[in-house]
Amino acid sequence: MRVYEALKWASSFLQENGRDENAGEIVLCHVLKVNRTGLLMNMREEITAEQETSFTEFIHKHVEGIPIQYMMGYEMFYGRSFFVNEEVLIPRPETEELIVGVLERIERHFGDEKLHVADIGTGSGAISITLALENKNLHVYTVDIAQESIEVAKENAKALGAEVTFYHGDLLSPFYETGQKLDVVVSNPPYIPEEDWRGLSPVVKEHEPKRALVGGEDGLDFYRRFMEELPNVLQKKAIVAFEIGVGQGEDVKGLLQQAFPHAQVEVVFDINGKDRMVFAEME
Repeated sequence: MRVYEALKWASSFLQENGRDENAGEIVLCHVLKVNRTGLLMNMREEITAEQETSFTEFIHKHVEGIPIQYMMGYEMFYGRSFFVNEEVLIPRPETEELIVGVLERIERHFGDEKLHVADIGTGSGAISITLALENKNLHVYTVDIAQESIEVAKENAKALGAEVTFYHGDLLSPFYETGQKLDVVVSNPPYIPEEDWRGLSPVVKEHEPKRALVGGEDGLDFYRRFMEELPNVLQKKAIVAFEIGVGQGEDVKGLLQQAFPHAQVEVVFDINGKDRMVFAEME
């Protein structure tokens, strides 16, 4: 079987079974150990019998509902490879946009100051590790309620050479319990309403951790808790950055304005034109 034939089969098979047809390209790059450019340049190359077997197994398992990232053991985020398993949410491209927004606002708001930054909800470590690697002036902390997630993130921090301080705890508790003040708080908390979760694709619902996805009946539970805890840990001059679910922008903006009446609060739309981030800047 040639490369283009393998892709054609996978695309058709995935589409017929209600899966993303582009998954075939990602899996074949993984099996052949090439990037997308290498794949496209070798479309007429023969693949070995062993590679063909591995490829078809991946595709069949994905059709059965297993996310390809968990099968491969990694996901690319901000140009880096992050180890993932079923203890952590698979990093999404939308969260890369959150990182960009945070870094831009840090530069504008603080310049080259040394800052204490907390990422709440560690997961794979995608946010905390990326911030630490992209801006060396940041002392980055990260908190997760699940020790299993922290172990995954620690592995990623070690592999990528990032200096991050890990806390096992609930939201901002490690900071207000010790009196630690923060300049920046970033979070991609669980924000899917309970009812919406029930309608999610089995690929997500049956494999990714529910604790990282669902934010109560209306999806806003964690944002409400943040508003109670943030005033206890933020410096007077600070930035808060949240990823949000589609349609939650005005609600989360309202919560922030209520908690911080003098803050400049902005809802930001993602590359697909959906409200996806809320930023608050305090002077």
